[in-house]
Amino acid sequence: MHWRKTLQLVDVHCEGEVGKVITGGVLDIPGSTMLDKMNHINEVDDSLRRFVTQEPRGCLQMSVNLLLPPARKDAAAGLIILQADKAHPMSGSNCICVVTALLELGMVRMEEPVTQVRIDTPAGLITAQARCVEGRCKSVTLDMVPAFVDSLDRTVEVPGLGTIRFDIAFGGVFYALVDAEQVGIQIAPENAHTLADMGAAIKRVVNREFDVVHPELGSIRGVAYVMFRQRLADGLYQTCTTLPPGRVDRSPCGTGSSANLATLYERGLVHKGDKLVSRSIIGGEFQVELRDTTTVAGRPAVLPSVTGRAWVYGFHQLGIDPDDPLAEGFTLSDTWGRG
Repeated sequence: MHWRKTLQLVDVHCEGEVGKVITGGVLDIPGSTMLDKMNHINEVDDSLRRFVTQEPRGCLQMSVNLLLPPARKDAAAGLIILQADKAHPMSGSNCICVVTALLELGMVRMEEPVTQVRIDTPAGLITAQARCVEGRCKSVTLDMVPAFVDSLDRTVEVPGLGTIRFDIAFGGVFYALVDAEQVGIQIAPENAHTLADMGAAIKRVVNREFDVVHPELGSIRGVAYVMFRQRLADGLYQTCTTLPPGRVDRSPCGTGSSANLATLYERGLVHKGDKLVSRSIIGGEFQVELRDTTTVAGRPAVLPSVTGRAWVYGFHQLGIDPDDPLAEGFTLSDTWGRG
């Protein structure tokens, strides 16, 4: 056996959403900021992402978190989220996985009852408060980046679905948020495939008809995900984020819950100090708090806090064999969908 490169990974999931963490084998990525480094992966060299996320080493229903040295001095680590389609700037469930791994593996010193960890992401600095008991990370609260509304009550015509009304909001990435009752389907495990297909169809049309750009971070543009949502009770929302090329988030989705919070604030339905619960398609929950308000380029914005749990469940090592003809990875429509 002769490997040209080796990677060490920790297996972690957050409420069922797999967020593996690369802890060794990558020294750094070119770029002066985490956003520059993410753009380098997406625009210059995508080989690492494809190697770890695509078959035969990866699979559709997972993310891989790339730990890097932080680009700012007030952070413990840098983070880029590698997913099936590209590298993304932020994910709540993945950040919870990373903080849990950093603490439980001793990469960051654990202090009980609470350890503060700052993570440098392409979307901005994330401050995490980890609740620690007897050497275990029991939960993680993320002070998320400012979330804001781009527009409310937009409509598009989607083939096979008709007129779809949606909101566009930023919670770390851009979302199109759709009330599930519009498509006549409940957010339930048996409907996951249908929801994934609907989300992919809506995203294609939205990104074709709307040019969405972050007002301060110009290279963050376009709707990344479609989130279906339904209000179950006061302060309780069921959510289902659909990810390209065609799957659903197993977790309640931290960035999507933040984007949803921004739309509720814009409509006057929540206020500073209010707390909500986001429930996933398989029943996992995130606690979401509107801890404060702010502005982004003159737009009203909220500062969300998202609390969730993650579990380390394994370790493994990957190697790049110079003779492996499938080192770049591949995808097939039987599991990855037509997207």
